[in-house]
Amino acid sequence: MKGIVVFDTSYGNTKAIAEAISQGLKESGIEVDLFYVKDVKKLNGGDYDFLVLGSPTKFGTMSFTFKRFLGKVKSKEWANKPFAAFDTENPENIEQSQAENKEWSAAEKIAEKLVEKQMKPLAPVLKAIVFGQKGPLKEGEIDRAKDYAKELAIKLKKA
Repeated sequence: MKGIVVFDTSYGNTKAIAEAISQGLKESGIEVDLFYVKDVKKLNGGDYDFLVLGSPTKFGTMSFTFKRFLGKVKSKEWANKPFAAFDTENPENIEQSQAENKEWSAAEKIAEKLVEKQMKPLAPVLKAIVFGQKGPLKEGEIDRAKDYAKELAIKLKKA
C-alpha cells in the first residue's frame, strides 16, 4: 500500500499538518510520498493506492494553485480509490460557516471535487485550527493530525 500526500501552504501551517499526517501514516506502516503542490509534475493513479490532499482555506475555499492541481487527478486513473482531505482555517471561518450553514472549508471543497471523480472518502475531513492569517497553529493540532493519520492507516489496512 502506497499513498501520496500533497499540500499547498502560504505560511507553513498546512505544510506542518501535511508532515504530521505523512509521519503518522509512516509510523503505522503505510508507505507515503509527501509533495508540495507545485512540485508534483504528474500524478499517476497507477503509482499510488490513495491520496491525501490539503490546502489552506482562503476566502472560503482552497488556494488557486490547488484548484489547478486537482485537474491532474484524472477520474479514470483514480476512480474508486480512497482519499482524505485536510485544511487549515481560523476559528472565525468555522464559526461563519456554521452561522450561515454554508461550507467555507478548503478540505470540504477538495473532498467534493474528489467525490465527483468517483473517489471514495476514507474519513471526514480534518480541519486544523490556525490563529490569524499567518498562524500559529492551535496547540495540539500536530498531534491531532498524527492521530487522524493513524485512523486513516487503520481504514486503509481494512480496505
